[in-house]
Amino acid sequence: MRIGLITDTHFGGKNDNLAFSSFQRKFYEGTLFPILDREGITTVIHLGDTFDRRKYSNFLSLKLAKEMFFDPIRERGIDLHVLLGNHDCYYKTTNEVNSMSLTCNEYDIHLYEDTPEVINFDGLNVLMTPWIAPDKYAESMRIISKAKADVVMGHLPLQGAEMLTNVYCDDGIERKHFKRFERVFSGHFHVQQDDGHIRYLGAPYEITWNDYNSKKGFHILDTETREVEFFQNPNRLFKKIFYDDGHTCDEMLN
Repeated sequence: MRIGLITDTHFGGKNDNLAFSSFQRKFYEGTLFPILDREGITTVIHLGDTFDRRKYSNFLSLKLAKEMFFDPIRERGIDLHVLLGNHDCYYKTTNEVNSMSLTCNEYDIHLYEDTPEVINFDGLNVLMTPWIAPDKYAESMRIISKAKADVVMGHLPLQGAEMLTNVYCDDGIERKHFKRFERVFSGHFHVQQDDGHIRYLGAPYEITWNDYNSKKGFHILDTETREVEFFQNPNRLFKKIFYDDGHTCDEMLN
């Protein structure tokens, strides 16, 4: 079985900017869904931060998110599994109030919003781990320590992970808690990184200047071989123009 993996879509990002929504749409219409169709993918896991706004939903951004992502998923009959991310949650202390459960009830989505849960995907046991809020921390860590799973899918702030280019997380969850698993895949930090055990999948497109010139896209996991294939988003949001005042205008244009 092959599963599509995507994370940190941040619908409504950049203050619900419509130009940014148009940029996002290019990825879904030109890259994600054509490749899912071509590869025959029938299951997708979203690893959190579906929406950008923590406190409210902009109705137009919500409509566009459904047009770009949720409607095409439903039209194809794709089995969609979604983890809550921190951006999906209203409170910082609990996941109880979240955008996914309040705005997407018309879709048949497997939503993981409380504590980690083991799900079997064609013989592969996966520990689905949503954002671990303080009110569920002790229970979540107990489940993680005993869960009978080979792979973790999570939205995790792990110590030592690169949050931004050359900026590392020093106050998150200790990595030692996940040593017992064969492989860990996570959303949350937008920089793609892989130490051979823990792999941050990264955002599907550039969102801020910190993303400039970095690889963005989505992945497909083979549950039998455990191999992960990356599919790059060819669209770029940020470009740099270098001006050298040591040359004349004519020299720069040639």
